[in-house]
Amino acid sequence: MTHTQISLTRFLIEEQRAGRINPELRLLVEVVARACKRISIAVGKGALGGVLGDAGEAGQASINVQGEAQKKLDVLSNEILLEANAWGGHLAGLASEEMDHSQPIPDVYPRGNYLLLFDPLDGSSNIDVNVSVGTIFSVLRCPEGVTTPDDAHFLQPGSAQVAAGYCVYGPQTTLVLTVGHGTHAFTLDREVGSFILTARGMRIPEETREFAVNLSNQRFWEAPMQQYVGDLLRGKDGPRGKDFNMRWVASMVADVHRILTRGGIFSYPLDSKCAPKGGKLRLLYEANPMAFLVEQAGGAASTGRMRMLDVVPSGLHQRVPVFLGSRAEVAIAEDYHRRHDAARAPA
Repeated sequence: MTHTQISLTRFLIEEQRAGRINPELRLLVEVVARACKRISIAVGKGALGGVLGDAGEAGQASINVQGEAQKKLDVLSNEILLEANAWGGHLAGLASEEMDHSQPIPDVYPRGNYLLLFDPLDGSSNIDVNVSVGTIFSVLRCPEGVTTPDDAHFLQPGSAQVAAGYCVYGPQTTLVLTVGHGTHAFTLDREVGSFILTARGMRIPEETREFAVNLSNQRFWEAPMQQYVGDLLRGKDGPRGKDFNMRWVASMVADVHRILTRGGIFSYPLDSKCAPKGGKLRLLYEANPMAFLVEQAGGAASTGRMRMLDVVPSGLHQRVPVFLGSRAEVAIAEDYHRRHDAARAPA
């Protein structure tokens, strides 16, 4: 019997027939996936497509709302996602890490019942050195009765997400998706132009011997993080009683994809450099969608002090500390923070 490949479109139709998604959400995911294919082509061309380097005028880098220099591919990826999602009738509004404020769908187009948030090109500092980058997205319901959403309508906890995913542009282009019923991976078949299901129901091992963290920030970390990583580095001679390997790509999609594939813990803790902003990673564009994917794969995601998906956002570009991956290891990292906080609490 010939093995039948399941395309993303077929997968979504089957999810719709099972009553797990509606036609509007199916269309939304398909449109985002098509936009990711366009971004993948641009990333793949690299210098040949004239898309490397900083955006902006010669000698003057363009700065985004995050205060970061934009790359040409940041701007292009943002434009691709905005254009692709503007006219389909499945969205009421969208928000991007690259834009100051959210945007309602223009009046000239029909509006749907969903809100889309995205980081158009995560890990863009890696673009010019040919290391994996990616796109992250999150889908929320537009509050009932709201026809022209503004920033406040996007400030929903991660537990309210109806879908989330990322596309990693590496040796293969891989789309990882959840619609609330498991986490699934689709690989782009470049010859036929379709995403094909290659991993159904991904599961993160509960325990791990791998961790991902930017060790160059160690001197800026809080005391519980210092102790936690210190004990990891002591290996089998320390209190953990086993050796750990460290991995760090500096591209969240690549680091999280490794963890979804074979386990591990990803940490971007609070430190004295990012403390005034609340953390390094953006809650709505990075932490929440990744937390949803990880939980749906049997893992856990936390700020170090509470479940990530329970955080109530206070701003469109809010930042948070992030710990996600193998469930048992995330619980251990949380315990270091809990014991530290308890010891400092007034008697």
